[in-house]
Amino acid sequence: MIINETFFRDLKAKHAKEILFALLEKNEPFAILAHLAAISFNPALPEHITSQFTDAIMFAIANYTLESSYINENNFIFEAGFGKENIGSVVTVPIDNIIQITQEEVPLFINVAATLPKQKPKNPFALNPRNKKFIKDFKSYPFGIIFLYPKVHWE
Repeated sequence: MIINETFFRDLKAKHAKEILFALLEKNEPFAILAHLAAISFNPALPEHITSQFTDAIMFAIANYTLESSYINENNFIFEAGFGKENIGSVVTVPIDNIIQITQEEVPLFINVAATLPKQKPKNPFALNPRNKKFIKDFKSYPFGIIFLYPKVHWE
């Protein structure tokens, strides 16, 4: 299925990034829904707040949170206050973990690929097409790639 393909996940992340850039440029409030597992909080939030979080968390990006928002490489970063105490934290959300972007309850972006577990390649060396010539018969090597070096004579 296409949603399992790396290129599709990358395409969705690029699309989310472009939408975020557009919303930030227009300075318009919006909301994001993202997987909690990959989100970081600095400083860390107290247990009485994080214990109320679910696997997916929605952030309203408005007012000061909107003003503090920016995109850094593949992350959407903003400052937000949490709980009755309004405890401040810098939130870093990987863009490829954003499930949905909405504005006034209208979905602008949905990433079904973000709901699937990320699969790491078995052999990252094999992802580069230029390396195919070195691993033509890769399956025949039980321990992966064998690197051969010229014989060196030490004196």
